[in-house]
Amino acid sequence: MEALVAGAIGIFTFVGTYLMLRLRSFPVILGLTFLSYAVNLFIFAVGRLKPGSDPIVGQTEIPTDPLPQALVLTAIVISFGMTAVIVMMGLGAYFETGNDRVDAPPGKDGMPEDASDDPAGLETAPEARA
Repeated sequence: MEALVAGAIGIFTFVGTYLMLRLRSFPVILGLTFLSYAVNLFIFAVGRLKPGSDPIVGQTEIPTDPLPQALVLTAIVISFGMTAVIVMMGLGAYFETGNDRVDAPPGKDGMPEDASDDPAGLETAPEARA
């Protein structure tokens, strides 16, 4: 049982990290979701896996620790809210720029609106740039 949970945590972490490194906003959102699943499984595994045990003292001989369950429940709510905020930010960026790339600067054709042909200002004199 522990090997299965450890494998699932590793797979979720790998998939989440891979998707977070993509240059589109939707895979980044999915990667963040997979990473939150991996963290939730890790918190459950840290609290020791005891199948069939209740988190109530007195109901079974060896009760399960209820703290990891409470932490995971809180983490689910936080990750849902964080995902909603990131989806809204991604939609706003898509409507503003016309694409969903996470590294595209604002403006037409991926360039800022006030950029010239010489973005570093190397060919023009300082008094001519003003």
